[in-house]
Amino acid sequence: MSKKPFKIGLIQMRCSDDAAENLAKATKMLERAAADGVQIACLPELFLTEYFCQREDPALFELAEPIPGPTTDALGKIAKKTGMVIVGSIFERRTAGVYHNTAVVIERDGSVKGIYRKMHIPHDPLFYEKYYFTPGDLGFKAFATSAGKIGTLVCWDQWYPEAARLTAMQGAEVLFYPTAIGWHPKEKKEFGEAQVSAWETMQRAHAISNGVYVAAVNRIGHEVLSGDGLEFFGHSFISDPFGRILAMGSHDKEEIITATIDPVLIEETRRNWPFFRDRRVDAYGEITKRFGN
Repeated sequence: MSKKPFKIGLIQMRCSDDAAENLAKATKMLERAAADGVQIACLPELFLTEYFCQREDPALFELAEPIPGPTTDALGKIAKKTGMVIVGSIFERRTAGVYHNTAVVIERDGSVKGIYRKMHIPHDPLFYEKYYFTPGDLGFKAFATSAGKIGTLVCWDQWYPEAARLTAMQGAEVLFYPTAIGWHPKEKKEFGEAQVSAWETMQRAHAISNGVYVAAVNRIGHEVLSGDGLEFFGHSFISDPFGRILAMGSHDKEEIITATIDPVLIEETRRNWPFFRDRRVDAYGEITKRFGN
């Protein structure tokens, strides 16, 4: 674990159907973040496009690209120019018929430090991800970057304590969650506030139970690719190991959310709340079963 504090930034942005426009916007916001002293910046899930999983359309597989590829090359140039580590989210074409929802970590020298393929794949109305994405097969990963050691999980992964635990166990000081989550417009009035609260609470709980920082970055905007579309609710935030909110974005504005990560606080928190010490690792075998006995 590093001892030197480092600053992180979340790029909360609106995404259009124009990939070049989205990349240009992301570039400007990343450069602004770097100018503000950010050392690790994270983009939202699938930032290069609108959230295309609202419908099942074989033509949309054309949006996928290899890694390394055009987007990792572009992010690499930004990372090298700014001297900043960047976490990007890419629709990865691994081979014909095998595609992943992948987080890529770009080092400050422009090289690809590593990738994480989304493990938990949802399939709900307007979130038809199982049609597009093969479940990840790299396991849960942490990356020792030049700024600090980070874990990268993706959206639906954020609801699973197992994913947070296994990533934290590899020494991650920050769990980054690139996200694309929004309201169904017809449900917003009745359930919207509760949905956002549950989303935030779950991730703050990961921070507490693992003694790590959590950083969740969401997109904003109403995107209509099917039916009434989805209204992405932003609310990007950074939590400390006590679950305290250090910084939070709005529901509807493009902005950069920043906070300083202090690894010393992780050490202090775990000394007082030694959850890792007290885990009954001898008694958890049943966790690998789907349900019950």
